[in-house]
Amino acid sequence: RIAIAVAGFAEQELEITTQDNLLIVRGAHNNEPAEKTYLYQGIAERNFERKFQLAEHIQIKGAKLENGLLYIDMQRIVPETLKPRRIEIK
Repeated sequence: RIAIAVAGFAEQELEITTQDNLLIVRGAHNNEPAEKTYLYQGIAERNFERKFQLAEHIQIKGAKLENGLLYIDMQRIVPETLKPRRIEIK
């Protein structure tokens, strides 16, 4: 499981993609003109991109956005042909 702090981002502003063994998470704010000028804003409003190199046979099972945290669930699925097998002695 991967957890990323994405406070201030809505679900539609986040994008999760996989390509080969690379997981890419992007966040981009809708660039609407600011109606207010802040003296201090505790949550940064900059775009981001994070890349994670995944091990072989890792599949992304789903993602969930909860309380400003993005959780990405993964599972290792090794094909039967690569699993060790016991050879019976006769």
